Amino acid sequence: MTSESEAPAFRLAAWITAINVLVASGFAIAGLVAPQAILPPGAAPGEASSVFALYAAARSLPLAAFALWAIARRNVQALIVLGALAGVVQLLDAGVGLVQHDLGKMIGPLIIAALQAFATLRLAGRAGGSRE
Repeated sequence: MTSESEAPAFRLAAWITAINVLVASGFAIAGLVAPQAILPPGAAPGEASSVFALYAAARSLPLAAFALWAIARRNVQALIVLGALAGVVQLLDAGVGLVQHDLGKMIGPLIIAALQAFATLRLAGRAGGSRE
């Protein structure tokens, strides 16, 4: 549960984390439904892209479910851990964009990772300061 001093930091972290995990889940679902939408230009979807989309969904959907659960329960410690994890995932996604030489797939995740880090660290600082 959040205290009064943690409430603004929790709301910020909750919004950013929710957007983060929902966007990641959306890309995973897009990979399953319309893989050509997320493949590099000129690449043709096939069995391999379907398998990778399944792996992406297997990771992003549970993370989204647990993060949204933590938000709904107003569980500060769970949101700190899951928000940090979601931020690291976005940072690694930016690395994938770098390897693919795709600026859009690098900058978007990098911005989300930075926002996630800011919000999560702010919440962790407020939560740490409210303990006796």
